[in-house]
Amino acid sequence: MCEPHLTRRALLRGSAGALGVGALGIGLVAATGTPVYAESRADRAPRDNFHNPFSGYAITGTWQEHIDRGSLGGLDYGMGVGTRLPAAGGGTVTNIPENGTGGHTVTISHPNGYRTQYMHLSQFLLGNGAAVAAGGIVGLSGGAPGAPGSGSSTGPHVHWHMIDPNGVRINPLTFLGNGGGGGTGLPKTSTEHDGVPGTVFWQRAQKWLSIESGYTGPVDGAPGTGTYSALQRNLRDHHGYTGPIDGVPGPRTYAALQRLAGGYGYTGPVDGVMGPNSWRGVARFLNEDRWD
Repeated sequence: MCEPHLTRRALLRGSAGALGVGALGIGLVAATGTPVYAESRADRAPRDNFHNPFSGYAITGTWQEHIDRGSLGGLDYGMGVGTRLPAAGGGTVTNIPENGTGGHTVTISHPNGYRTQYMHLSQFLLGNGAAVAAGGIVGLSGGAPGAPGSGSSTGPHVHWHMIDPNGVRINPLTFLGNGGGGGTGLPKTSTEHDGVPGTVFWQRAQKWLSIESGYTGPVDGAPGTGTYSALQRNLRDHHGYTGPIDGVPGPRTYAALQRLAGGYGYTGPVDGVMGPNSWRGVARFLNEDRWD
């Protein structure tokens, strides 16, 4: 059975709607000023299965800003009420309704002894004790002033922090190091979780194609003929594309893109009809650190 088809017009509309979010996120995350962990393999290993699920959103409250106003620390990502909140890593869920100023709070206890917390939720989606994989949706964002679950929030957002095995609250971007979207490179694309390509997805694709396939246009997240021509060249060289290099993607282009996605968890048909699962597989490839 074919996946639901996403037209090129729909994809471009999605890109336009997200325009500017990635760029804002880069600058604000870089401004947090938090120290980075040493990058030995031993230090990196505990966080290899973690990611920043909010890298496509702008930070509206940095870690230091929270500290400066007397908080124990946190990161605020601006997003509309009802946004799906993916787990930054796998673990076990605990829900804390009306958790003081944090409002509805979900805690994910990870096998390495760390805990992740999201605050100001409008809705819990999993029960206490439920197991969740990295990227699994644990709840919906909230934060509308005065709404149930918002706590002391003054506007829609999610508050995110981690707690280390010693019980100390830490900055998730410090924990993640350069893989957390906290450097000066491109943020990770949320398409890996929601299956809908937008601006950051196409920025990362353009960066990849500029490195491997001669793309010389802007890394602006708005794919055009130049982006698609470079994509076709890459797919011809590596994934069996046999059509023209004309910058106009069609079923043969997308079938080759599905073959690429097959190396990154996609198990559906190679039928040239892209859908959420196809895009998720491509996004896993694009989220590799080498394309930051």
